[in-house]
Amino acid sequence: MRTRGGILLTNIVVGLGLGFTVAGIGFGDYAELNRMFTFQDLRMFLAFAGAVAIIVCVFALLRVRRTPGRVHAGVVPGAVLFGTGWAISGGCPAIPIVQVAGGYLPAVVTIAGIVVGIRLCRWANGRYFLLDRGSCGL
Repeated sequence: MRTRGGILLTNIVVGLGLGFTVAGIGFGDYAELNRMFTFQDLRMFLAFAGAVAIIVCVFALLRVRRTPGRVHAGVVPGAVLFGTGWAISGGCPAIPIVQVAGGYLPAVVTIAGIVVGIRLCRWANGRYFLLDRGSCGL
């Protein structure tokens, strides 16, 4: 039965499992991530590349198809901004949550930056750019 409570419980369990795994392999450690981004230690890079390869295989086996999206003027600058923020903060948007859970409190600043950035993007897009938001509804 797919109740709201059941879905929420499933999401919590999967999220905790993912967070535990991410923290266990070191993806929540700022120093480890810094070494990966500066190519000083390829262990994390290879772990990330391996995870991508596994998910590509799983998607192929499950025949998951991605709907073609339109590339607009905001994609390249947005990708550069996202990648820069990832390198500076030491992780994608999920990693600061793992870092806070692990006791690394400066990651709260990263979480605040993510929230402010999303709101600023929504405001600027609605007021100035009016770009297609795609399927995610940003």
